[in-house]
Amino acid sequence: AALASRTGDIALVGLELGMGMALLGLVLAALVVTIGLPGLSVMWAAIVYAGLAVLLLSHWPDPGQSLGVANRITLGRALLVAVLAGAVAGFPALAPHTGLLALLALLALALDGVDGWAARRWQCESAFGARFDMELDAFLILVLCALLWVLDKAGLWVFAIGAMRYLFVLAMRPWPWLAAPLPPSLRRKSVCVWQVGSLLLCLLPGVRGSFALVLLGTALALLVWSFALDVRWLQRQHAVSTVGSFP
Repeated sequence: AALASRTGDIALVGLELGMGMALLGLVLAALVVTIGLPGLSVMWAAIVYAGLAVLLLSHWPDPGQSLGVANRITLGRALLVAVLAGAVAGFPALAPHTGLLALLALLALALDGVDGWAARRWQCESAFGARFDMELDAFLILVLCALLWVLDKAGLWVFAIGAMRYLFVLAMRPWPWLAAPLPPSLRRKSVCVWQVGSLLLCLLPGVRGSFALVLLGTALALLVWSFALDVRWLQRQHAVSTVGSFP
């Protein structure tokens, strides 16, 4: 009976994810017609969305519940991120349409505030929703770095901005104390806004050269500084807890 119930729950969320895939298909079809989105971009966008859907489905924690309003909005952001990820494979054909890509990225960023508002408005805040939102933000940043690289607006070093979060997660294996929860931080949020804003601005046509270098270099420097402060705080907390538990 429990297995049948769980299957029903997965079917419910799976239906919502399937509707998301159908919507993605419509968006991709519109881009194929309007800007000539390459077939390779369509394929990669579908693969990225499917991967995100599988991860979401495998970590869904609430039997008997649908995604809810806030998570559906976040899923809408995931559609846009999948389109942007697919666009990476479409260069140089998509080079004349970087303005549109920047607009899609800006819409994804705007929805980042909407899903949080919806979660508070309909009282559906959850640890899963917060994690889904955070990991999607990290992936969007990585995708924007890839777009700037294929546009030749930055060298391979720009991936250090997008990879920082994933390097931090990998570091949790040898140093599990890094996985401890961090307190809310205005500094962390401000650095994230600067980071995404700089990447979006550099994606615009005409923004390149020394101006782009200064924006991206500053974003990377602030990110390293912010992560260093968080690691230092976590290390101190770990040291205190270790001393406190010593017999």
